[in-house]
Amino acid sequence: MGRLKEPYFEAACREYQKRLASHARLRVTQIPEGSPVEDKLPAGAYTTALCVDGESVGSEELAARLQSLMTAGRSSFCFLIGGSDGLPDAAVRRADWRLSLSRMTFPHHLARVLLLEQLYRTFQIISGGKYHK
Repeated sequence: MGRLKEPYFEAACREYQKRLASHARLRVTQIPEGSPVEDKLPAGAYTTALCVDGESVGSEELAARLQSLMTAGRSSFCFLIGGSDGLPDAAVRRADWRLSLSRMTFPHHLARVLLLEQLYRTFQIISGGKYHK
């Protein structure tokens, strides 16, 4: 939720989107704060809501979870990042998984960069790439 405004966050996101392009088709949808989220969720996608009170996992655990889901036939994933007021309760209830990037609170701009970096790291772990090390 919310738009990236700072050029340095936009540049970091573009870099990780470029890196992810060889591993996955990625679409970022920015939804204005206060808008309903549920109608924007892709049908059939495994939906993860990023929440401070979600499950905390390491990079290897995230990679293992996503790899397990892909092995089981999942091919579409949706990650929800809330705005300054967090995610709407209905979106959190609709999610298949609640994930915490940290017990600390981050602005949604930085959370997007962190998520994209972790997704890139996940694919590097799965493929045995050197980035993770």
